[in-house]
Amino acid sequence: LRPLVAHARRVVRNHRVTIANRVLEPLRSRHGDRALARVARCFANYLGDDPSRPASPAQRPLFLYFPGLPETPYFDRALFPWYAALEDSWRTITEEMERALEEDLELVPFLGPPDPAGPSCLAAHGTAAARWDGLFFHRHGKRFDRSCARCPATVAALESLPLVHVPDHSPETLFSVLGPGSHILPHTGVTNTRTVTPLPLVVPRDCAISVAGQLHEWRPGRCISFDDTFEHEAWNRSDEVRVILLFDVWNPHLDEVEREAITRFVATIGDPRAMAD
Repeated sequence: LRPLVAHARRVVRNHRVTIANRVLEPLRSRHGDRALARVARCFANYLGDDPSRPASPAQRPLFLYFPGLPETPYFDRALFPWYAALEDSWRTITEEMERALEEDLELVPFLGPPDPAGPSCLAAHGTAAARWDGLFFHRHGKRFDRSCARCPATVAALESLPLVHVPDHSPETLFSVLGPGSHILPHTGVTNTRTVTPLPLVVPRDCAISVAGQLHEWRPGRCISFDDTFEHEAWNRSDEVRVILLFDVWNPHLDEVEREAITRFVATIGDPRAMAD
């Protein structure tokens, strides 16, 4: 079977090269090669033609690595001028969250149904079962109308942000609810083209996040942004729930042309119709 598998791998790779060129061609005609130089390198890295890897062994993108971006676990607040308006809204957002949870809007496990036979990304401190749930406004690009209607101020604040919009992939926006005694174990994210941003809402004692070994203790109403392709973990060692507004925005070091190229590429590479063309 090895020759057949090798042939299949070549066919898939060649088709992905075709898709990458198809994405870049119209953008090159509008913006020129220089504007897309970093994108071309990113695509080459994805296809295995560029060997670049992050400098830190703690940074391990699972899907798409964009070489040349500053590699920092946490981002400087100055890169996000919209922080101020969002943080000014945190009390209103918190009130909407509390009402939504009191009304028992549907919370779903963030990681999906547990798999008893597989590894878990959650661990429990104490006797209570570990829980990490989400009240989603968007997931994999799908909008949850009931949640959005219940929390209009929260959704309006989210829609003012540079969220990542890729069909069938993003945005991903939610109230992230971490249960008492729950520990989200070390893991890494899919791509450094996005930036994960939490706005802490309800923060009991002894709740924190660590990114690449750098500890950050949550402060209610104060955003942080981090690159989740660095190994990270979070925990709630209290006996109360911890709630944050969680969402993904574009890496601030990407320009508009690069964002458009990444959006087209990720949407196309995951579209079975494109793979069949």
